[in-house]
Amino acid sequence: GYAKQVIEQNDLLEERYLGKKTLKQKFSVSTQHYSFAVNAFVDLIKDYGEVEYDFTLRETRTYEIIDDVKTLRSEIGILYINQFNEKVIRKLIDESNLKFELLFEAKPHVFIGSNNPLAKYKEVTLKDLEQYPYLSFEQGENNSFYFSEEILSTLEHKKNIRVSDRATLFNLLIGLNGYTICSGIISEELNGKNIVSVPLHIKDSMKIGFITHKNITCSHLGEIYIDAIKKYKYGLL
Repeated sequence: GYAKQVIEQNDLLEERYLGKKTLKQKFSVSTQHYSFAVNAFVDLIKDYGEVEYDFTLRETRTYEIIDDVKTLRSEIGILYINQFNEKVIRKLIDESNLKFELLFEAKPHVFIGSNNPLAKYKEVTLKDLEQYPYLSFEQGENNSFYFSEEILSTLEHKKNIRVSDRATLFNLLIGLNGYTICSGIISEELNGKNIVSVPLHIKDSMKIGFITHKNITCSHLGEIYIDAIKKYKYGLL
């Protein structure tokens, strides 16, 4: 509860300003379902290299990411904004005493199975996708279009499937020839060769960034993690 937050915040402040080290370093990130966020977390742990640590990576819903950073459950939150959701998301971020910093901008893509007929296309349109099941991440009670992890959340789909985790989504993409709309950054190490990323022909973009608390200075671990994420933006170029 609140007492735990105060203790953890005090530990963070002691580490940053007094140079005092706790026996077991703690670090937590809350993120939308991005493979690059997982890869960066792996890089962080490898770079950290200490014997003892207590790290948390939460792939969760958009509203909960903001709430996690607001309540100090996580130091960093990873999410996107675009022209459609920016006003609502930025208002909630500001009301939560948080700040958003841009990591990179991505053009919309679709993830599809490598055996999908569209996998050979250099670019796909929304019309190309009509006959295929559309997969998205469910957002629970806060299921407003503005909290969707996928752009174009107001579009109607003939076949619509909502899931709560990335592994299930990818299994359904392959098993049902489905698709999801995403940033286009894919990790073969995590997702295998059965998932491919194809550009989506629309005029939109995703500003992917991180949120932190305005009153808390980013920790050394936080800085390492952010630097690790920035490496993966080159997969977009």
